[in-house]
Formats: sequence, C-alpha cells, structure tokens
Amino acid sequence: MHAEEFFTAALIYLATAVVAVPLAGRLGLGSVLGYLVGGVLIGPFVLDLVGDDGQDVLHFAEFGVVLMLFVIGLELRPARVWRMRGPILGLGGLQVALTTGALTGLGVAFGLEWQPALAIGLALSLSSTAIVLQTLEEKGLMGTAGGQSAFAVLLFQDIAVIPMLAAIPLLATQGSAVGSGQGSGHAAGDDAHHATTWVEGLAAWEQTAAVLGAVAAIVLVGRYGLRPVFRALASSGLREVFTAGALLLVIGIALLMTKVGLSPALGTFVAGVVLASSEYRHELESNIAPFKGLLLGLFLIAVGTSIDFDLIGSEVGTILGLVVLLIVVKLAILHPLARLFRMGLDQNLLFSFGLAQGGEFAFVLLSFALTSGVVDAALTGRLVAVVALTMALTPLLMLFNERVLVPRTGTRERGEERAPDVEDQDRRAIICGFGRFGEIVGRRLNASGIQATVLDANSDQVDALRKLGSEVFYGDGTRVDLLEAAGAADAELLVVAVDDPVEATRIVEAVRRHFPHLAILSRAKGRVDAQELLEHGVVGVYRETLDSARALGVHALRALGVPGYRAHRSAQAFRRHEERTVRELAEHRESKSIFALARARIARMEAVMQRDRERDAAAHDAGWEVESLARDPDLADGGPPSEIAAREE
Repeated sequence: MHAEEFFTAALIYLATAVVAVPLAGRLGLGSVLGYLVGGVLIGPFVLDLVGDDGQDVLHFAEFGVVLMLFVIGLELRPARVWRMRGPILGLGGLQVALTTGALTGLGVAFGLEWQPALAIGLALSLSSTAIVLQTLEEKGLMGTAGGQSAFAVLLFQDIAVIPMLAAIPLLATQGSAVGSGQGSGHAAGDDAHHATTWVEGLAAWEQTAAVLGAVAAIVLVGRYGLRPVFRALASSGLREVFTAGALLLVIGIALLMTKVGLSPALGTFVAGVVLASSEYRHELESNIAPFKGLLLGLFLIAVGTSIDFDLIGSEVGTILGLVVLLIVVKLAILHPLARLFRMGLDQNLLFSFGLAQGGEFAFVLLSFALTSGVVDAALTGRLVAVVALTMALTPLLMLFNERVLVPRTGTRERGEERAPDVEDQDRRAIICGFGRFGEIVGRRLNASGIQATVLDANSDQVDALRKLGSEVFYGDGTRVDLLEAAGAADAELLVVAVDDPVEATRIVEAVRRHFPHLAILSRAKGRVDAQELLEHGVVGVYRETLDSARALGVHALRALGVPGYRAHRSAQAFRRHEERTVRELAEHRESKSIFALARARIARMEAVMQRDRERDAAAHDAGWEVESLARDPDLADGGPPSEIAAREE
C-alpha cells in the first residue's frame, strides 16, 4: 500500500469512528453498534470507500483483541482466576460441548456428512470476545454475575480454539471439495494465521513440552524479570519509552505464542494476570488502553465492511434463517446452563443474550476448514455471512434484553458464586458496602461503642476483611430477604457506602419501600448522584471528595499565610453552602431555571466570603473554634440542611 493510499484509508476509518460512534451513543445504541454500522456504510456494498482492503485491516485489527485480554488480565489477580476455575471449566466447557453437539446434529439433519458438520459446530460454538466484553465494559456490567460468567465462557472458548485448530485437519475426507476461497471473507489471512511454527515436525510430547515451557517462561519472566526492566524504563522519565516497552512486551508474547501454536490472546492474558500484582499494573494499563480501544474499534469497523451483502441478497431467506437458527440454538443452551449455575433471572438473560452470536475465531476456523478440504467454498461463504450478521446483531439483542425483557421480569436478583452468609443480627445500624469508604464509617461507629451489621457483595473483599478480624457478611443490599435477616426491621440507621451510584439508588429504593422507618445516609460520587438520592428520601448525602478537598483547601490557605480561624471559617461556610445548594437544586432538577439558581447560589457564597474577609478578625473571633462558628449569622444562613447531614466534625 502506497503512502497516499495508507493515509486515505486511515482518514476514512478515523472519520467513520468519529462520526458513527457519537451518533450511535446519542441514539442509545452503544459504541459497538456504531462501529459495525459505520463499517457497513464505508464497505464495498454501500459507499465502497475501502473496497476489499477491509479484509487485510480485519486481520491487523485482531491485535486489538490481544491487547484487550492483556488489559483484562491486569485486572485479575491469580487468586481470583483460580477461584473462577469452576465457571471457566464447568460453564465454559459445557457451553462449548453442548453447542457443538447441537449444531453438529443439525448439520447432519440438513444432509451434511458428520465431518463438515462437526467442523461447523466447533466454529459456531464460539462467541465474540471483542463485541461481548466491549459491550459489557461500556455498560458497566463486567462486575455482575452475568458479566463474570460470560467472561469465564469467553476465556474457555479462546483456549479451546487451539485443540479445535488441531482437530479440523483430521476431519478432512478424500472426496471433500476444496473451493477457490470465493465467498469466504477471511480466507485471505489464512496463511498468516497458520505460518510455520517452531513445534511443527516435533513429536507430540515434544510439542507439549514446548507449549508448557513457553507458558512457564511467561509466568517466570513476568513474575521475576519484568519489574527491574520496567523500573529502568520508568526511571528514564520518558513516558513514550515506557509505552514502547509495554507494546514490546505484548507483541513479543503474542509472537511467542504463535510460534508454539497457541493463541496470542491466551498468552497475553496469562501475562496480564501475572503482572496484576505488580506495582506497574496501572501504568501498563493506562499506556496500553488507548491502543486497545483504537484497534478494537478498527476491528469492529472491519467486521462491518466484511459482510457480503451480495451473497445475503441472493440468498436472503437462507442466510436470515441460519442467523435466527444459530441465535435460537445458543439461547436454548445458554439459558438452562445459567439456571444450572444458579444465576438470577436478570443475570441469566444478560449472560444468554450476550453470548448468542458467532465469534471472530469462527472466521479463522471456517477458513482453516475450507483450506483443509473439510467444508466447501459456497457453504463457507454463507456461514461467514451468518457469523458477521449475528455479531452485528449482538448490541441490538442486548438492548432488547435490557429495555424490553428485564423490566418485565420483575426481578433484579444476582447470580452469586457463594450463598449469602448474613446472620440474624440485633443492631442499631446496617452498612451496605465495606470498601475504603464504608470501612472508615464502620470503624468510627465501632470506636464509639456502636456495632453495625456490615454487608458486602464482593466475596473477595469479605474474605480479606474477615482475615483481618472484621465481622463482615456476604450479601447484596438490594435483596429484601437479606436486609430482613440483617435486622433492618428493628435497626435505626442504614449507611449506603457502595461505590456504584446505580446500586446505591437501588438499595435506597428497596429500603424506602420495605423499611420506611430507617434513616438513610448515603455515599455519592458527585452532585447529580447526591441530588438523585435526596429525591429518594435519603436523610444525608456525603460526596466522596467534598470533605477531603475542603480539608486540603484549609491547608492550602494556611500555607499561604491565611490565619487558621479564617481558613476554618471559610471551609465550614463552604460546606454548609454546598449542602444547601445540593438540596435546593435537587428540587429543581427538571427546571429550565436550574443554571440561573446555581449561578445565584455561587454569587451568594462569594458575597459571604467577601464579608468574612472584611471583618475585623482580632475583635470578632476570639473563640472561633466551635461556639463562634455556631453563633455566626453568616454561617447559619438558612440553618442546617438536616439533623444529621449538617453536624460538624
């Protein structure tokens, strides 16, 4: 590709992302569907801006999936992966086995020999790692039971690609027709994917030893060899050098995995998990994330360009019938499996609709089956179109589940990896969420002789805190039965300290509906969250950073020579002003005059501060610490916002 062609293609792809994704976001469709639709529009069957070059771009952009799994690995500690071995092997293994069996049976029923039917079943049993994980992360659903289960299945599928690639050549029969490759959108990259490896020609045990040695090398080097390297890169003070080192690591591991016949995505995932406990984890993630996002977007656009609408138009009934059949078969298998693994209905639907599509590795397997003589070119072309269409439909299926099915199910249960262990308690206070915020609240209550019942939905957090001697119970604060067991009927106060604003609102709604006598204090991230919680009847709302920022402001003023009493006075005035402003604006959230009200409150605050600076401090503030502040008419403007929220420390 010449320089001019390269820059033209780059301009087209970037312009597509910049235009299509924000439009899709405004329509509530999500970025994934925006990328896919943008790819369709610039593809050879609509505007024809990229022609057949989209196929080469697709193979290059698959590196985005490799980067994505590396970043995911950085967020998973080895202990957590070990705890997920049940869902990975059990749920993932059953999904692949049952789906392969069902699709193979259907292929035989449609008149195929068992060999091509099995190859097709293996290829179509896989789901799209790129689309599913991108959509879950975008919607903030990766931490849910359905999201974690989907991730476990996708990880197993990525691992299963390796034995599938090894098995497909064994299915080749003498009479199978090897097509020219026409109709297969991904046969072009086949030679690249199946390049000569270091283990070709070795005995089986030697190949196994080479593979295990490569994985062991990644683990050992990642655990003991990379820290001094990254320390040296960080000491250079040049961020671009650290970024180059991070990319070098990922590309090197991907190449090593390819040379020993393993999935590059699997190798980088293992490396990410090994580095999850490293002090450079966040720096690595922040440096890799922009490349991951860009390449994933490029991958999704390329998938859109690869959809063969000429073939679909000529066989529209057959193609659409196969699309519906594949989605229905997968839903029919995924839904019972989710029930078997005790997911709540809403998480079951998220899991099932999230994985009910073909995946990017299906392109590779179908191309390999074509060149191996297992499946002919015409059938391969149809199946490639089916997989691409199901991938494009995935965001719509998830939107249908989110906006149509889940609101009508009447349940918000969550699948849990362990049973709730809350015991019947007789205490005055309940704390939901015991992370960095809730733990401080609990310690303050405990130091004052008040024992609280503590609930947390993160089993890892519960186990860690119990090892430290804290009495914390595993449970979801939105479940009324758990709140009942925690003593909500007799308690006086509920503290909502979870870090997810949506989860906090759900807890407040459940408590207001079933335990209206409880006073509720809640953590909030910002003004908007605080105002929404106030609308739901929360007594006191505490923004995460307000008090720490206020304390830093006092320190800054004192460091600049402002007397201590004046710095503290302004901090107290600012806090009371913020409390009143949030409450006042909460009553006018939907009003067009909200910005005018906000400007008026800011001007009023500045006027109070100005009067404070002009007064004679020496004559007026002899006893400024507590009593003087309480008597100050400026600071008492409007009175305390609530009996609890306005108490000063």
